[in-house]
Amino acid sequence: MREWLLSNWELVSLSAIACFLVWLIFYLRKKSRKYNHVDWGSKSLNFIDGLCRGYCVRFHRLKLEKFDLPEEGGAILISNHVSGVDPLLLIAACDRPIRFMIAKEEYQRFGLKWLFKGAGCIPVDRTGRADIAFRQAKRALDSGDIVALFPHGKIHLDHIEPFRVKPGIKRLAQLTKKRILVARITGVRGQGSVFKPLFLRSQTEVLRFPDLSHEFFHKDDALHDLGELLLGHRHSVD
Repeated sequence: MREWLLSNWELVSLSAIACFLVWLIFYLRKKSRKYNHVDWGSKSLNFIDGLCRGYCVRFHRLKLEKFDLPEEGGAILISNHVSGVDPLLLIAACDRPIRFMIAKEEYQRFGLKWLFKGAGCIPVDRTGRADIAFRQAKRALDSGDIVALFPHGKIHLDHIEPFRVKPGIKRLAQLTKKRILVARITGVRGQGSVFKPLFLRSQTEVLRFPDLSHEFFHKDDALHDLGELLLGHRHSVD
Protein backbone atom coordinates (compact mmCIF):
# COMPACT_ATOMS: atom_id res chain seq x y z
CA MET A 1 0.00 0.00 0.00
CA ARG A 2 2.81 2.39 0.94
CA GLU A 3 4.59 1.69 -2.32
CA TRP A 4 1.41 2.25 -4.30
CA LEU A 5 0.82 5.59 -2.58
CA LEU A 6 4.38 6.69 -3.29
CA SER A 7 4.16 5.69 -6.93
CA ASN A 8 0.77 7.38 -7.37
CA TRP A 9 1.24 10.42 -5.13
CA GLU A 10 0.16 12.84 -7.86
CA LEU A 11 -3.16 11.03 -8.32
CA VAL A 12 -3.67 10.82 -4.56
CA SER A 13 -2.87 14.53 -4.13
CA LEU A 14 -5.25 15.58 -6.89
CA SER A 15 -7.99 13.36 -5.48
CA ALA A 16 -7.51 14.86 -2.01
CA ILE A 17 -7.64 18.39 -3.42
CA ALA A 18 -10.78 17.56 -5.42
CA CYS A 19 -12.48 16.13 -2.33
CA PHE A 20 -11.53 19.18 -0.30
CA LEU A 21 -12.92 21.53 -2.96
CA VAL A 22 -16.18 19.61 -3.15
CA TRP A 23 -16.48 19.74 0.64
CA LEU A 24 -15.65 23.46 0.65
CA ILE A 25 -18.31 24.23 -1.98
CA PHE A 26 -21.01 22.39 -0.01
CA TYR A 27 -19.87 24.03 3.22
CA LEU A 28 -19.97 27.53 1.74
CA ARG A 29 -23.37 26.91 0.15
CA LYS A 30 -24.73 25.77 3.51
CA LYS A 31 -23.35 28.84 5.30
CA SER A 32 -24.58 31.16 2.57
CA ARG A 33 -28.13 29.80 2.79
CA LYS A 34 -28.05 30.31 6.57
CA TYR A 35 -27.32 34.04 6.34
CA ASN A 36 -28.81 35.09 3.01
CA HIS A 37 -32.33 36.48 3.30
CA VAL A 38 -32.22 39.23 0.69
CA ASP A 39 -32.98 38.62 -2.96
CA TRP A 40 -30.48 40.39 -5.24
CA GLY A 41 -32.05 38.99 -8.38
CA SER A 42 -29.61 36.17 -9.10
CA LYS A 43 -28.42 32.99 -7.39
CA SER A 44 -24.76 33.99 -7.60
CA LEU A 45 -25.35 37.38 -5.94
CA ASN A 46 -27.55 35.79 -3.28
CA PHE A 47 -24.75 33.29 -2.60
CA ILE A 48 -22.23 36.12 -2.23
CA ASP A 49 -24.67 38.06 -0.05
CA GLY A 50 -24.95 35.12 2.34
CA LEU A 51 -21.17 34.75 2.56
CA CYS A 52 -20.82 38.50 3.13
CA ARG A 53 -23.32 38.52 5.98
CA GLY A 54 -21.83 35.41 7.57
CA TYR A 55 -18.34 36.91 7.32
CA CYS A 56 -19.45 40.16 8.98
CA VAL A 57 -21.37 38.40 11.75
CA ARG A 58 -18.83 35.67 12.54
CA PHE A 59 -15.46 37.26 11.75
CA HIS A 60 -16.14 40.94 12.41
CA ARG A 61 -18.68 40.13 15.14
CA LEU A 62 -21.09 42.68 13.76
CA LYS A 63 -23.66 43.73 16.31
CA LEU A 64 -26.84 43.20 14.35
CA GLU A 65 -29.44 45.89 14.81
CA LYS A 66 -31.20 45.99 11.48
CA PHE A 67 -31.91 49.33 9.91
CA ASP A 68 -35.53 50.34 9.81
CA LEU A 69 -35.52 50.59 6.04
CA PRO A 70 -38.72 51.47 4.22
CA GLU A 71 -40.25 48.27 2.88
CA GLU A 72 -40.43 49.88 -0.53
CA GLY A 73 -39.45 53.13 -2.16
CA GLY A 74 -36.10 54.79 -2.71
CA ALA A 75 -33.81 56.15 0.00
CA ILE A 76 -30.24 57.41 0.29
CA LEU A 77 -27.90 55.65 2.74
CA ILE A 78 -24.77 57.45 3.92
CA SER A 79 -22.01 56.47 6.33
CA ASN A 80 -18.49 57.25 7.44
CA HIS A 81 -15.76 55.37 5.56
CA VAL A 82 -12.81 53.93 7.49
CA SER A 83 -11.81 50.78 5.59
CA GLY A 84 -12.43 48.40 2.73
CA VAL A 85 -14.80 46.31 4.83
CA ASP A 86 -17.33 49.15 5.24
CA PRO A 87 -19.56 48.29 2.25
CA LEU A 88 -19.86 44.71 3.49
CA LEU A 89 -20.90 45.88 6.96
CA LEU A 90 -23.58 48.15 5.51
CA ILE A 91 -24.91 45.33 3.35
CA ALA A 92 -25.04 43.02 6.38
CA ALA A 93 -26.91 45.67 8.41
CA CYS A 94 -29.66 46.11 5.81
CA ASP A 95 -32.48 43.81 4.74
CA ARG A 96 -32.72 45.21 1.23
CA PRO A 97 -30.21 45.26 -1.65
CA ILE A 98 -28.02 48.37 -1.77
CA ARG A 99 -26.66 50.11 -4.85
CA PHE A 100 -23.36 51.80 -4.05
CA MET A 101 -22.00 54.85 -5.81
CA ILE A 102 -18.29 54.12 -6.27
CA ALA A 103 -15.36 55.72 -8.05
CA LYS A 104 -15.14 54.71 -11.71
CA GLU A 105 -11.58 53.44 -11.28
CA GLU A 106 -12.77 51.10 -8.53
CA TYR A 107 -15.77 49.98 -10.59
CA GLN A 108 -13.42 48.98 -13.41
CA ARG A 109 -10.98 47.12 -11.16
CA PHE A 110 -9.83 43.91 -12.86
CA GLY A 111 -11.81 40.85 -11.80
CA LEU A 112 -14.46 42.77 -9.88
CA LYS A 113 -16.36 44.69 -12.53
CA TRP A 114 -18.79 41.80 -13.06
CA LEU A 115 -19.63 41.86 -9.36
CA PHE A 116 -20.07 45.63 -9.15
CA LYS A 117 -22.18 45.64 -12.31
CA GLY A 118 -24.33 42.74 -11.13
CA ALA A 119 -24.92 44.45 -7.78
CA GLY A 120 -26.08 47.60 -9.54
CA CYS A 121 -23.20 49.82 -8.42
CA ILE A 122 -23.10 53.27 -9.98
CA PRO A 123 -19.65 54.36 -11.23
CA VAL A 124 -18.74 57.99 -10.56
CA ASP A 125 -16.29 59.67 -12.93
CA ARG A 126 -14.44 62.05 -10.63
CA THR A 127 -12.56 63.68 -13.51
CA GLY A 128 -15.48 65.90 -14.43
CA ARG A 129 -18.44 63.83 -15.71
CA ALA A 130 -20.17 63.10 -12.41
CA ASP A 131 -23.49 64.26 -13.87
CA ILE A 132 -23.97 60.87 -15.50
CA ALA A 133 -23.69 59.13 -12.12
CA PHE A 134 -26.15 61.54 -10.49
CA ARG A 135 -28.69 60.90 -13.23
CA GLN A 136 -28.26 57.15 -12.81
CA ALA A 137 -28.65 57.49 -9.03
CA LYS A 138 -31.83 59.53 -9.47
CA ARG A 139 -33.32 56.91 -11.78
CA ALA A 140 -32.43 54.19 -9.27
CA LEU A 141 -34.00 56.12 -6.38
CA ASP A 142 -37.11 56.92 -8.40
CA SER A 143 -37.37 53.20 -9.17
CA GLY A 144 -37.43 52.43 -5.46
CA ASP A 145 -33.81 51.38 -4.85
CA ILE A 146 -31.58 52.11 -1.87
CA VAL A 147 -28.53 54.07 -3.05
CA ALA A 148 -25.52 54.23 -0.72
CA LEU A 149 -22.49 56.49 -0.74
CA PHE A 150 -19.69 57.62 1.52
CA PRO A 151 -20.05 61.42 1.50
CA HIS A 152 -16.46 62.11 2.56
CA GLY A 153 -15.55 60.71 -0.85
CA LYS A 154 -12.85 58.28 0.32
CA ILE A 155 -11.47 56.63 3.45
CA HIS A 156 -11.53 59.35 6.08
CA LEU A 157 -10.60 58.67 9.70
CA ASP A 158 -12.33 60.41 12.59
CA HIS A 159 -9.45 62.72 13.51
CA ILE A 160 -8.59 63.91 10.00
CA GLU A 161 -9.68 67.34 8.81
CA PRO A 162 -11.62 68.65 7.02
CA PHE A 163 -14.53 67.17 8.88
CA ARG A 164 -17.12 68.45 6.40
CA VAL A 165 -18.49 66.09 3.77
CA LYS A 166 -18.29 66.76 0.05
CA PRO A 167 -21.22 68.59 -1.61
CA GLY A 168 -22.28 65.56 -3.67
CA ILE A 169 -24.67 64.33 -0.98
CA LYS A 170 -26.35 67.75 -0.85
CA ARG A 171 -26.74 67.75 -4.61
CA LEU A 172 -28.20 64.24 -4.68
CA ALA A 173 -30.59 64.94 -1.81
CA GLN A 174 -31.91 68.15 -3.33
CA LEU A 175 -32.15 66.54 -6.77
CA THR A 176 -34.15 63.53 -5.60
CA LYS A 177 -35.92 64.78 -2.44
CA LYS A 178 -35.46 61.29 -0.96
CA ARG A 179 -35.19 60.23 2.67
CA ILE A 180 -31.57 60.08 3.93
CA LEU A 181 -30.56 57.19 6.21
CA VAL A 182 -27.53 58.08 8.34
CA ALA A 183 -25.12 55.46 9.73
CA ARG A 184 -21.78 55.34 11.50
CA ILE A 185 -19.45 52.33 11.42
CA THR A 186 -17.36 51.63 14.52
CA GLY A 187 -15.03 48.93 15.84
CA VAL A 188 -13.12 48.12 12.64
CA ARG A 189 -9.48 47.15 13.22
CA GLY A 190 -6.84 48.39 10.81
CA GLN A 191 -8.71 51.57 9.94
CA GLY A 192 -7.25 53.62 7.13
CA SER A 193 -6.50 50.61 4.93
CA VAL A 194 -8.57 49.00 2.19
CA PHE A 195 -7.31 45.42 2.51
CA LYS A 196 -5.78 44.96 5.99
CA PRO A 197 -9.11 45.13 7.88
CA LEU A 198 -10.42 42.26 5.76
CA PHE A 199 -8.06 39.94 7.65
CA LEU A 200 -8.23 41.48 11.15
CA ARG A 201 -10.99 40.24 13.42
CA SER A 202 -13.04 43.12 14.78
CA GLN A 203 -15.91 43.94 17.10
CA THR A 204 -17.99 46.08 14.75
CA GLU A 205 -21.24 47.94 14.98
CA VAL A 206 -23.29 50.02 12.56
CA LEU A 207 -24.92 52.83 14.51
CA ARG A 208 -28.08 54.46 13.24
CA PHE A 209 -28.91 58.15 13.53
CA PRO A 210 -32.29 59.79 12.89
CA ASP A 211 -33.13 60.18 9.21
CA LEU A 212 -32.64 63.48 7.44
CA SER A 213 -34.65 65.18 4.73
CA HIS A 214 -33.31 67.20 1.82
CA GLU A 215 -34.37 70.33 3.69
CA PHE A 216 -31.53 69.75 6.16
CA PHE A 217 -29.14 71.09 3.52
CA HIS A 218 -30.76 74.50 3.61
CA LYS A 219 -28.56 75.16 6.66
CA ASP A 220 -25.33 77.04 5.96
CA ASP A 221 -23.22 74.61 8.01
CA ALA A 222 -25.04 71.46 6.92
CA LEU A 223 -22.05 69.79 5.26
CA HIS A 224 -19.78 70.50 8.22
CA ASP A 225 -22.33 69.37 10.81
CA LEU A 226 -23.08 66.17 8.91
CA GLY A 227 -19.37 65.43 8.59
CA GLU A 228 -18.87 65.85 12.31
CA LEU A 229 -21.81 63.53 12.99
CA LEU A 230 -20.43 60.78 10.78
CA LEU A 231 -16.97 61.12 12.33
CA GLY A 232 -18.28 60.90 15.88
CA HIS A 233 -17.66 64.52 16.91
CA ARG A 234 -21.31 65.17 17.71
CA HIS A 235 -24.37 63.11 18.59
CA SER A 236 -26.93 64.93 16.49
CA VAL A 237 -27.30 67.69 13.91
CA ASP A 238 -30.23 69.43 15.62
